[in-house]
Amino acid sequence: MSVTADSGRVSLTVEGTGKRPQQTVEIQYYETGTRDTAEPPLVLLHGIGLDAARVSFRHFIPPTAENRRVISFDFPGHGKSENPDVQYTTSFYREVFERFLDTLAGDNVDLVGTSMGGCVALGHALDAPETVRKLVLVNSYGLGGDALWRAPASLALRLPGTGRLLWRTATDTRTAVRRSLQGLVGDTVPDDLVEDIYRIVQLPGAGRAQTSWQRSEFRFDGLKTNHVPRLPNLTVPTLFVHGTADPLLPSNWSVRAARDSPEANLELIDGCGHWTPRERPNTFNSIVTEFIE
Repeated sequence: MSVTADSGRVSLTVEGTGKRPQQTVEIQYYETGTRDTAEPPLVLLHGIGLDAARVSFRHFIPPTAENRRVISFDFPGHGKSENPDVQYTTSFYREVFERFLDTLAGDNVDLVGTSMGGCVALGHALDAPETVRKLVLVNSYGLGGDALWRAPASLALRLPGTGRLLWRTATDTRTAVRRSLQGLVGDTVPDDLVEDIYRIVQLPGAGRAQTSWQRSEFRFDGLKTNHVPRLPNLTVPTLFVHGTADPLLPSNWSVRAARDSPEANLELIDGCGHWTPRERPNTFNSIVTEFIE
């Protein structure tokens, strides 16, 4: 069994905005592992903002790819993918993801999504369960209708220039990145995570996608995307993974979701914050590998 690694770019045509009925966007993808296995491809979806395919899943891909084909990609506006002039919404990312599946992965996959990527993966699994064998949702967005920080965040995002100012404050230096991460992780900020994030946030256009998506999702009356009412219809075997010290998306979201989903398992990681795959990589890898294999 041979293990290979490949990366490249693929052009995807998605629904456009304004006077452009269609939009072509170039996506950076990474493929690692072996094709000579009966296991379906494992597709990884990262989160919004300070993230990319090789940030959240840096420590997960190498051991997992020893036994199967692993595909990851940078969402538009992240990493090395194109940063088109569009409104970045959950619906836009859903369409990009589904075009990506059609082009590179096929209609039988396992999915692992973290934060916003979990929301995209869950929406797809609810609408097309026949295409997903197993689903892993990590500190996932889309499992609640509101959060304590939503009201001030929605107000701040609508003040002219505030989104860009907040981004610069959080990313201008390695010290700023570390300070931002201290508000997201459960305890110590991993040094290699600071370096990985600092590298990607220096790329041209970084941050615009996060601000646009947040303006779409963080509304004055709640969070826009909430899959909770549909969870009783989730037929895909699903593992919910959540850090108990997540300050952004509370772990009780996943507790409730696992209770309401017919084919669900739950793993809570004590003392872990929002970046579970990077804060506790060994624990995360073990839990997820056991579930999907």
